[in-house]
Amino acid sequence: MALMPRLREIMRRPVSASEIGAHRPTMAGRHESTAHEDTLRSMLSDDPNDEQAFAALAEVVRRRAAEAYEAEHDPLTAPGAARERERAANLAVWALGEELAGNPRAWFPLIELARLSVDDDHEGATRRLATAADRDPTGRALAAGIELLRTDGKPAEALNLGVGHWRVREQIPQVGAQLVRAALESGRPAEARQHLAALSEHPDTDAVTAILSDLETAFDRPLHEPEATPEPNPVSGPTKVVPEPDEKP
Repeated sequence: MALMPRLREIMRRPVSASEIGAHRPTMAGRHESTAHEDTLRSMLSDDPNDEQAFAALAEVVRRRAAEAYEAEHDPLTAPGAARERERAANLAVWALGEELAGNPRAWFPLIELARLSVDDDHEGATRRLATAADRDPTGRALAAGIELLRTDGKPAEALNLGVGHWRVREQIPQVGAQLVRAALESGRPAEARQHLAALSEHPDTDAVTAILSDLETAFDRPLHEPEATPEPNPVSGPTKVVPEPDEKP
């Protein structure tokens, strides 16, 4: 996808003459906006996985890209204006994600890049999710990646991603919960039970108990109940044959 050239084209477009005399933000407003953006970028420089700072900065660049598009196109008359404005905003967020993903500690920007590209470049999105999982030892990136693929209707791929990266005792137990759901959605209830059993090895027993309660409705029966077993035949010994009334003994 030629996202970066397209973004540069959008951002460098001159303001049309029709915008002359239009309302402009005050200088104070621009300074305040710039200071806010600088603060967010500083926060992300320290921690590229700060989800709140990323969301706030993404909103800033989305709004700026949408305004740049509207500066050249009349949103009331331009064909497909709403779709193109949204595309320009997504391109701006893509550029932000690529910028931050260059940090070897960054995994959340890779999740966002995968979210933006999962429909148009599924293979590339899957690679980004795998890279994010490799960068994050806590498992937060892995849980988010599995959930993203599940939401996209690819539970089998979500399962493959999780199985290849899950470290039960070292990562958050939510990874196991996502794996259980992915296995069930893939039509593999036995494998879901295996992942559920593996969660018992996690040292955070309180979190695991909460997860079991949350997953209760995912199975056909309560998780704490044992597997049903057939009752033994109460009759012991050979079965007696009782002759019919007209039969001779």
